[in-house]
Amino acid sequence: MKLLQLPYLAVLVILAGCNSTPAPSPDGGTPIQVQLNWYPETEHGGLFQALADGSYQAEGFDVTVQPGGRATPIGPELALERAQFAIANADDVIIYRQQGIDVVAVMAAMQNHPRCILARKDSGVESFADLKGKTLQRQAGRAFVEFMRSKGILDGVKEVPYHGSIASLVGDPNIVIQGYSCAEPLLAEQQGVPVNTLMVSDLGFNPYSSVLVTTGKLIREQPDLVRRFVAVTRQGWRDYLTDGSQGNAAILTVNEEGMTPEALEFGAKVMRDLAMPDAAGVEMVGTMTAQRWSELFEQLTALDLVDPNKVRVEDCYTLEFVD
Repeated sequence: MKLLQLPYLAVLVILAGCNSTPAPSPDGGTPIQVQLNWYPETEHGGLFQALADGSYQAEGFDVTVQPGGRATPIGPELALERAQFAIANADDVIIYRQQGIDVVAVMAAMQNHPRCILARKDSGVESFADLKGKTLQRQAGRAFVEFMRSKGILDGVKEVPYHGSIASLVGDPNIVIQGYSCAEPLLAEQQGVPVNTLMVSDLGFNPYSSVLVTTGKLIREQPDLVRRFVAVTRQGWRDYLTDGSQGNAAILTVNEEGMTPEALEFGAKVMRDLAMPDAAGVEMVGTMTAQRWSELFEQLTALDLVDPNKVRVEDCYTLEFVD
C-alpha cells in the first residue's frame, strides 16, 4: 500500500496577534481557532466574510484564524486541540483517517475542485493527451497526481517538484504546473502569458474542496457548538459568493503581499461556479452527499492510498449539520 504521508510543519506560521491556543474572549464569546490549509485566499472566503460582517461574534464565537502554507499540519492541529476547526480537501480527510487521525468533514463549500494543470497557450498543450514530452511541476504523492498516473496521463511526462510559483511556466513553454483555477491563471495572464487550464475534475477525480472539518471528539462532546459554527460558516459562504467585498477586504488585511484586489475578485468569480455548478442556487452551498464520498473513497482505495480494512468511509464525514 502506498500510504500517503501529508507533510507536517515543525513551526506554525500564525496570524499576527494569534496564539496557538485560543485565549478566553474578553466579551465572553466561545474561543474558536480555525486552521487554514493555505495562505488566506478566496478558498477561505466564507470564513473571512463571517469574520468581517460580525456573524461569528453575533453567534457568540470569538474566532481566530491560522494561515496555512505548503505543509500545513491540519490533522495534528486538530488532534492536539490547538484548533477546533480547519479547512481541507475531501481526499485529505480520508487520508488523515488512514493515518489514525480523527478528522471529520462537516461541510463542503466547493462542489467542484479548483485543481488544474496550467500550460502556456504557445506550448501546444490543449488537453491532457498533449502533456507527453512536457515537464510537470507537481507535489509528489498527492492523490490527484496518482490518479493522473493511473490513467496513463503522466506517461512520457517528466515530473519535478512544485515550488508554489508560476515563474517556471512563465519562462519556459515546455513546463506545465499544478495550480488552482481560481488563482494561477490570472497571475500568469497578468505577466503576459495566456494559459490553457486543464481541470482535473474533467478526468473524474473531483473531491470536495474548501471543506470544513473538525474532530469526532468535538462532534460527540459539543454537537450544538458544531451545528452553530457550521450554520454561521455556511451562511458566510453564501454571503461571500453573493457579494464578497467584505470578505476580500478582510483577506487583504492578512495577506496583502500574496493577494491583490484583482486576484481576489477573479478568484471569487471562479469560486461561484465551483460552489454552485450548473446554475444551482445558494442553497447548494455547503452540501455533501454520501454518494460523492463513497466514490472518492473507492478511488483512493483503487489507488492503494487507503486500506478499507482500516478506514470506513462513513467515519470520514457527517451530513447531520448540512441536511
